[in-house]
Amino acid sequence: MKKSLLTSTGALVLAGVLSSSLAYADGPERVPPVRDKVVQAECGACHLTFQPAFLPAKSWKKIMTGLDDHFGEDASLDKDVAQTIEDYLVSNSGRRKWNDSWGKPPIRITKLRWFVKEHRGEISRRAMKKAGTMVNCKACHLEAERGNYDDD
Repeated sequence: MKKSLLTSTGALVLAGVLSSSLAYADGPERVPPVRDKVVQAECGACHLTFQPAFLPAKSWKKIMTGLDDHFGEDASLDKDVAQTIEDYLVSNSGRRKWNDSWGKPPIRITKLRWFVKEHRGEISRRAMKKAGTMVNCKACHLEAERGNYDDD
């Protein structure tokens, strides 16, 4: 009885690891949604609350240390609020650790190789005009905030 329970638990863990690895093979179609209320409120006040899994921890740290010039905007926050957000983003960041030999950690999701590959040739001028910008994920992915970027 104990052996079958242990085997079942092991199978479930392995299935979870494999499915999460497959989900990121060519770019995430489904990622864990942001569940932290502070992150949702502060980041979501200006843009889609991007899921931390899209970037490695070093990227989130770099973004959070530059909030005074956050992509051309002053997004400065109270020190404690900023730390709460950074802690959440870093602890839920993408699985892959950034190797400094690769250069600077990326801070734009839209410049990541998988993102460019996934969107190349898929977006019409009309769709782009409607979206306004590539970071308006919700224009095409209606369930983006829930972590669902599936096209189907």
